[in-house]
Amino acid sequence: MPVRIGISPIAWQNDDLPDLTAAYTMEQALRESRAIGYTGVERGQRMPHDTPGLRRALEANDIALCGGWCSGNLLVNDLEDEKRAVAAQVEQFVALGAPCIVYAEFSNTVQGQSGTPVSRRPRLSRDEIHAYAARLGELARWMAGQGMQLAYHHHMGSIIENEDEVNWLMEASPREVHLLYDTGHLRFGGADELAVLDRWPDRVLHVHYKDVRPKIVDQIRASDCSFLDAVIAGAFTVPGDPEGCIDFATITRKLVAMNYAGWIVVEAEQDPAKAPPYECSRLGYETITAACRNAGLDIIR
Repeated sequence: MPVRIGISPIAWQNDDLPDLTAAYTMEQALRESRAIGYTGVERGQRMPHDTPGLRRALEANDIALCGGWCSGNLLVNDLEDEKRAVAAQVEQFVALGAPCIVYAEFSNTVQGQSGTPVSRRPRLSRDEIHAYAARLGELARWMAGQGMQLAYHHHMGSIIENEDEVNWLMEASPREVHLLYDTGHLRFGGADELAVLDRWPDRVLHVHYKDVRPKIVDQIRASDCSFLDAVIAGAFTVPGDPEGCIDFATITRKLVAMNYAGWIVVEAEQDPAKAPPYECSRLGYETITAACRNAGLDIIR
């Protein structure tokens, strides 16, 4: 089955740390992403928010919308309030042909709090996650009825971070709740990323290829630092970085075995002063395309 290769513009335009990427524009991110070879980009917060404006920006660079983050508040909102909160994004993504909305619970996450160690993230019991999964299923069913898929993003600093939590969410939610499989967040969260893929191949709708530098991750854990500290320190990197540790060749072969036919998206937020966005994003693209070629996975270009 063919796949498409996309990228998040976060290397050029970091939504959580805007000062880090102040020297770069979203126009540059779109232009350079397409020049490298990426055919899709996830929505960034500094892209046009209106649908006609976003369509023009994408079409001007011959690049598709391949998803985008949605800050969920289902823990504090009732279902109808949450539907109203996300309805505009759902409508926009349907209009622009995006494959999914990347949904994550944001109401109590610490991922954007520079002074809060990632170790102090909110934690729910298995029963509590099961209850959340049932409510999430209702939201996902509604979203599917509007013509849009929900892909849940497990994320550092949030209620769904480690392998157990991913498993609990998947086991208690209906099939309308898909999984965004993010290699870097799984490894940073202490999960076995290969085991997660083996367990939930039929739930994976969207894939983020992100590597981590294990020495820096260990330092962040030992120093009890925040998620944003980890980003600035260089915990994340692109596939192909010799300081990374994730086996993307094996993961790609597993995608072939499970007949995956969605997007593979590079997402690696870094300090551009240390990791130039164009060069790093090109390395990620070349690494992914080589892995796909070696695994016999066709790419729609």
